[in-house]
Amino acid sequence: MILNRLASFALLATATLGLGTLSQLGPTTPAKAQVAARDGIAFDAYLERIKARARAEGVSERTLQRMASGLTPNPRVIRLDQGQPGRPTRRGYPAMAPYIATHVNSTRINGGKRVYQSSSGILRAVEREYGVPGKIIVAIFGHETSYGRIRGNFDLSRSLATLAWEGRRRELFEGEWVALMKVADRGYSRSELVGSYAGAFGNPQFLPSVYLRLATDGDGDGRANIFNNRADTFASIANYFRDAGWRTGQPWGVRASVPRGFDVDAYKNKLMSPVCSRVHERHSQWKTVAEWRALGVQPQRPLPDDTLTSLFQPDGPGQPAWLLTGNYRVILEYNCSNYYAMSVGLLADEIVN
Repeated sequence: MILNRLASFALLATATLGLGTLSQLGPTTPAKAQVAARDGIAFDAYLERIKARARAEGVSERTLQRMASGLTPNPRVIRLDQGQPGRPTRRGYPAMAPYIATHVNSTRINGGKRVYQSSSGILRAVEREYGVPGKIIVAIFGHETSYGRIRGNFDLSRSLATLAWEGRRRELFEGEWVALMKVADRGYSRSELVGSYAGAFGNPQFLPSVYLRLATDGDGDGRANIFNNRADTFASIANYFRDAGWRTGQPWGVRASVPRGFDVDAYKNKLMSPVCSRVHERHSQWKTVAEWRALGVQPQRPLPDDTLTSLFQPDGPGQPAWLLTGNYRVILEYNCSNYYAMSVGLLADEIVN
């Protein structure tokens, strides 16, 4: 199976939850996680089946032997996966402001400033080539792994094989396990291929399929090393954003002033997104900046009058509001959460203040 963009983004959001990313609703903990495959297949028998698929897709026998040797199911991975939220309800949303205060704090801002300054040459080169601002790249790096300090320590081969075998999302995780074998076939050891419980790894927390498609050699040494090479890490994040449609020269959004008594609901977006609908239902209709100005909504930083934007006032009337551009949607594709996307955008702005 070739993962389409929406499937891979949805899984990336789940994968990074293992490193502390906030979901739209808090996870629930099941009384007892299932520790057997839903269709009853034995783990060893299933492992042989996916090894055969990997062989058919060109993975070497040597790689399969070292990556599958001694594999057993990991009950903790199943517990974590089953603890993720199911279909959301409409009980409302946690306030945005406390999340921003926690995730765009002095520690993260100062860490981002240090990375931005120490890697300024690399970031300028990446920005010239890909059109993605260095501050956005550093903010993703900081949000995903605390600037490379926290990347997860799960054996990816074991985790992905476990999740595929268990069967709740078998097609998705089986494809990621096979993709991981292809990554390993490029010379990465099993001890290097560790990460979050759901398969994301490296500084950008890419899934194996995303790595194969978008990981980039940023320093010309012939290898896309997203584990401890900043040039490769930054180029790979930038390539992801360019592939997702980042528009060069456009901000992700700007603060906006909303007149007292303004009826935001009158401009509610009536279109339903097939993926992450609760994220997008909180955004207004798209209007040009000139149209918002005519309604009394004023951007607090310059934006061309013809820029299409969506009004977002997450904590309600009288609270901070933003006009979001299409580049905000690109951040959402990295992780489909308004909390995540807002904190990345605000952190990026603070890094260069």
